[in-house]
Amino acid sequence: MKEYQHKVQYYETDKMQCTHHSNYIRFMEEARICFMDQLGWSYDKMEKEGILSPVLSVACDYKKNTTFPDIINISIQVLELSAAKLTLGYTMRVSDDIVCTASSKHCFLNETGRLISIKKQYPDFYRLLASLKAEADAGKAGID
Repeated sequence: MKEYQHKVQYYETDKMQCTHHSNYIRFMEEARICFMDQLGWSYDKMEKEGILSPVLSVACDYKKNTTFPDIINISIQVLELSAAKLTLGYTMRVSDDIVCTASSKHCFLNETGRLISIKKQYPDFYRLLASLKAEADAGKAGID
């Protein structure tokens, strides 16, 4: 998957000229939208299919400051997958330096707000996510 790039804007910095921590959540969403587009399951397509995917939780571990006009490269991995939930991991880098690691957990709902099984109702989508999880797991195994 192609990494998402975000150029830090001046207005995204605080009085100390560092990127304000809250912006990383926005960067994650931008990267997630790009990721889903690359998978062929854009948010537009999901909504047309009647799938909603709200955020259940977010976690960030800030490693180094970024400032205007840094370019943050964001890669995404599938960390956890079940029939109705998905956890994505984000690695944000400026050059070779990791500046933030993060995760977001999502569920899949129908238009009435009921949990749905993408494994049953959208098996191709589930298999695609499962293959990406297997790749991420294989990558972790290579590091150990």
